[in-house]
Order: sequence, then C-alpha cells, then structure tokens
Amino acid sequence: MSAYVVGDIQGCFKPLKKLLKQVKFAAGSDKLWCVGDIVNRGPKSLETLRFLQDIEDSVEIVLGNHDLHFIAIHEDCAPARTKDTLGKLLDAADCHQLSNWLKTKSLAHFDSVDTKDGIEDFLMIHAGVAPNWSLQKTLDLAAEVELALQGKNYKSYLKNMYGDEPIRWDDDLEGYERLRTITNYLTRIRFCDDIGSLRLDIKEGLCAAPEGFKPWYEYENISSKATILFGHWAALEGRTGKNRVYALDTGYVWGRELTMMRLEDHRLFSVTN
Repeated sequence: MSAYVVGDIQGCFKPLKKLLKQVKFAAGSDKLWCVGDIVNRGPKSLETLRFLQDIEDSVEIVLGNHDLHFIAIHEDCAPARTKDTLGKLLDAADCHQLSNWLKTKSLAHFDSVDTKDGIEDFLMIHAGVAPNWSLQKTLDLAAEVELALQGKNYKSYLKNMYGDEPIRWDDDLEGYERLRTITNYLTRIRFCDDIGSLRLDIKEGLCAAPEGFKPWYEYENISSKATILFGHWAALEGRTGKNRVYALDTGYVWGRELTMMRLEDHRLFSVTN
C-alpha cells in the first residue's frame, strides 16, 4: 500500500490516468491525495470527477478555488467566466450529484503516514496558510468553511465568498468576511507580508513579489509540525526552497507537467504534454 499526492489536475484526465498507470496505482489498497483544483481550465472535468467519485474510498480531496467556483456556478450563486471550461460538466445529468459530492470535501487534510524514515505528519491544503496559524488553528478554521458549505445556508456562503477583502486575518472577524478571508488564505494565497496582508492580484513567480511581500511559506510555522503539501501556484514550477514544504502544481494545463509525489519516500513522478 502506498499514498500519492497529485498536483492540480484541472480537468486533465488523460495525464492523471497516465500517472496512475506509471506508479501502478491500485484503488482499494493505495491512496490518492488531491491538492484541489480538480476541475476547470482543462478539457475533461466531468470525466475527472466521475473517476474520483468511483474510487472515493481511495481518495482524499481538499477543495481549490476552481472547485468552489464550479459549485457556485452550478448553484446559480456566481456567473461563469470567459476562461472556464466547465460547460460539459455543468450540462451533465449527474452534475448535481457531483457538485454535492464535492461539497462534502474539506479545505485542509491532516494525516500521518508510515514513511521510510518513520511516521510523518502531512498537512494538505490547496494554496497556503496565514502567518502564525498553528496546525490546529488551520484545521479549525478550515472546518468553519466546511460547515458553512455543508449547512442549510450554503448558498449565502457561495455568493459571499468572492472578493479580495479583508486583506488580512483577524481573530475578531465575523460572518461572511471571516469565511471569505479563511477561504482566500486556504485556496488563493500566494504572496503576503509578515502580518499576513494578502496580494491576491499577483499570480506570477517569485520575481513578481512586491516590496515587503514574500511567498506565504516563508512565514508559516506549521512545517515544524507537519510536512505541507499544496498546489495552486504553477509559476513556482514545483520549487519552494524549503524543507517539508512541497509545491505540487507544475502547470500541466499551461503546457508543462502533471506531478505526483509518493509520500512514503517523497519520490516524484510526472508526465508531460
């Protein structure tokens, strides 16, 4: 039995299947962790979701911003965007079932894995965390959003999750501002300053950092407690320069690679366009 974590799939079903074949993945015994952004931008979001649901006992998923966006469109809580490639999924007979299935997924996943060096703790999120969030605080705040998404007023959350403000975390935040800020850290963050102020408008690589801002993982303190697995930031090309912080989005949808890491030995596997 092995556990694998795969970067942003974004509806690129064929390369996912190639990767799984490459590592001889066996549903029912092996585990597949997905860092989010399972759908959109690529051509086969519908096939990807159907496949993952079919093997759901072998899958751990955290939601990314594109996954939340799909749910919001399906629930008539947000308009589609020009670059979305969700038409086939939204028109499918089982779209509502697949959307409801995604709504049950988390924004942060923590587990311990028996690796070649002993038991290792892993935290999987889609984008990142705020400076000074502890491991437990990250899991607790993620759970607040999960409860909102799965609660009876979930449409109100979906309608109010869009937007770049508040720009930083404050423990006193309440209501949809609080939920939106948690969502932005966990599913959208790239750059922030040392007090957690977000620059969500910048999507390029490290050379694009504004003065006083760094990648979020330069500030976090969770990796002393758990190895962090994240996606979202294809411009990093899989490199963070930090021990125990792994960037898994290597930009297949942008013409580069889809990457998977085996957790037991941190070995990387990839397929290219």
